[in-house]
Amino acid sequence: SDVQELGWSIAVGVAYLRALTEAGFSPAVAASLIEFRFAATDEQFPTIAKLRAARQLWARVLELSGAEGVEMRIHAVSSRPMLSKYDPYVNMLRGTVAAFAAGVGGADAVTVLPFDSANGVPDGFGRRIARNVSHLLIDESHVAAVADPAGGSFAVEQLTADMAAAGWEAFIHIEEEWEQGRDFSPFRDRIAAVSAEREKAIARRRRPITGLTEFPNLAETLPERPVDPLNERVVRYGASFEALRDAPATTKVFLATLGTVAQHTARATFATNLLAAGGIGVEVAGATSDAEDIAGKYRAAGAPPVVCLAGSDKTYAEWGAAAIAALREAGATHVIIAGKPDAVDAEVDDAASMGVDALAFLTATREKLA
Repeated sequence: SDVQELGWSIAVGVAYLRALTEAGFSPAVAASLIEFRFAATDEQFPTIAKLRAARQLWARVLELSGAEGVEMRIHAVSSRPMLSKYDPYVNMLRGTVAAFAAGVGGADAVTVLPFDSANGVPDGFGRRIARNVSHLLIDESHVAAVADPAGGSFAVEQLTADMAAAGWEAFIHIEEEWEQGRDFSPFRDRIAAVSAEREKAIARRRRPITGLTEFPNLAETLPERPVDPLNERVVRYGASFEALRDAPATTKVFLATLGTVAQHTARATFATNLLAAGGIGVEVAGATSDAEDIAGKYRAAGAPPVVCLAGSDKTYAEWGAAAIAALREAGATHVIIAGKPDAVDAEVDDAASMGVDALAFLTATREKLA
């Protein structure tokens, strides 16, 4: 987390201060030899607050060390885990937000990773775009023209203060654990807990990743890049969804749309996007009038084993149960409903609605398609 990154960075900085002063350097000279590198993400305000909080924390450390007046040097690098391999052009936006936040947060140097870094070794175009992000922010947005662009904003000031307080607490905690037994396993466990919580939010799409978990495009052609061994060591935030996309399902789900387009389009769109996030295509029935009509279109589509009903609450109540019965009779073995499972007066095998564990749902659906 941002707080853990602050706590760990300050702890490492203090360790270097101690080592350098023990080697004979004065605290001021030792402090001048240290540069901090932080991740800048597309979470704009937390990134701004993190960099501002880092300066406050390090200033306090130098005050206690007798090295006041030495400026903290910060090198911000756009986060590699936040990049997505699929729909990589969205990474241009992520990198721009990260670079803007780093500049506003007061970074002395900013490195923007090319948008195609997750696909392998970036090409010339990717490197050029990454370089130009900083040029645009400095020369056209004038981010560098103000000493502290976020200064005075209550939201940023409060977030900075909260993050600094939590970061100092994390730093003290790490120091205590190190003194007690030089064991970092508790810290690693806390990192693992944060990572698990983040993965849970991504799996439920409460933390959306555009182009991957939201608005995926199954027909896209990924840019081909030489293999970059560094990517093998990076766990991207959407790695679980990328794994599903890497091996797309060969059988489509029949999207049993009930009623007119106006009646089913909302849930049909939701279901299509959700299934596409797992590499699953759909065969859409289109406008339908009754159970017999939808069963006929299901047979014409080849009668795939998995069916997903999509319609309004009214059509579910009127003839959803009859549609399910007709589809099962025509060969459907796994029936999903887009919405709550009790929206239709019939037994369904699964349901998909807002807040569903998308990763678990998609994995289960792919197993039924196999």
